Amino acid sequence: MTQRKTRVAVVFGGRSTEHGVSCLSAGSVLSHLDPERFEVVPVGITREGAWVLGTSDPAELEIRDRRVPEVAAGTAVALPGDPTRQELILVEPGRGGEVLSEVDVVFPVLHGAFGEDGTIQGLLEMADVPYAGPGVLSSAVSMDKEYTKKLLAAEGISVGTFEVLRRDESTLDDRRRERIGLPAFVKPARAGSSLGITKITDWAQLDDAIAEARRTDPKVIIETAVVGREVECGVLEFPDGRIEASLPAELRVTGAADWYDFESKYLDDVTEFDIPAKVGDDTIERLRATAVTAFRALECQGLARVDFFVTEDGELIVNEVNTMPGFTAISLYPRMWAQTGVDYPALLTTLIETAQARGTGLR
Repeated sequence: MTQRKTRVAVVFGGRSTEHGVSCLSAGSVLSHLDPERFEVVPVGITREGAWVLGTSDPAELEIRDRRVPEVAAGTAVALPGDPTRQELILVEPGRGGEVLSEVDVVFPVLHGAFGEDGTIQGLLEMADVPYAGPGVLSSAVSMDKEYTKKLLAAEGISVGTFEVLRRDESTLDDRRRERIGLPAFVKPARAGSSLGITKITDWAQLDDAIAEARRTDPKVIIETAVVGREVECGVLEFPDGRIEASLPAELRVTGAADWYDFESKYLDDVTEFDIPAKVGDDTIERLRATAVTAFRALECQGLARVDFFVTEDGELIVNEVNTMPGFTAISLYPRMWAQTGVDYPALLTTLIETAQARGTGLR
């Protein structure tokens, strides 16, 4: 008797500002999932938050004319938060409650708010559906740059100098400006893909930079600019519980941009990288060890990408931890693992099998 393939709901899009990047990642995931092992159910979430039956054609999830793809309106579906019904149902008029497909595991290829921040993880825990990636706590904490830095600092990991502006704070006073110094980066505290970020070299630019960040998030973080090489390291949990770090990658921006902004990441061919990073064997091992320490400190599961600065004197400073790193055609997370000996299809299989082995609930 032929064994049924594992049904994987690949969920993408979402309400965050990183909707388009999520679609790009999903297209790449759809291209690399092993068709002999997995039956894919694509689920798109529109910018308004509607769940729809998504496209299964990766070609529809590519950049065209410098425009990122997005999820369009379509057949409405839902995942009930009911542990007795691990299935997608139709919610179309006249077909409400009709079962579209059972679901064995969810791959939430969602970046940013309403997906990478613990929200969909909470829904999946309620529904008792296994899912790839970290759980509610680690997803929420890692999404918030302030609390990521505080928890890592408590583990003795260097995170750089930063200040936080909450909703009721309009700007930094002179004392806090002196502590940060210039240049500095002004960022939304809970966003990724370099959206809403401004590099400032004069305090006269601060208020405009805060306003730009607050277009994405009312909570803003201001960080001292670190002079150092930008290096990333992937962390992967295996079904047997092993946690390993990939060979690190070093990024270099070669175009007009002087930092790794959204256009440099996704639209312009101005970024070069080395895998492994050319930082010396000792530094590579320290990067890998620190990445695993950060992963454990935040109680991550499944996967994460840890972003570092390596200073001239060899200090490792963690910039951020991404619990659902990009899986686009140019993303470094799958490339780092390929250079470490785990190719893209095997990487996705590992994530799905780890999700199934872990299950849901307290663990």
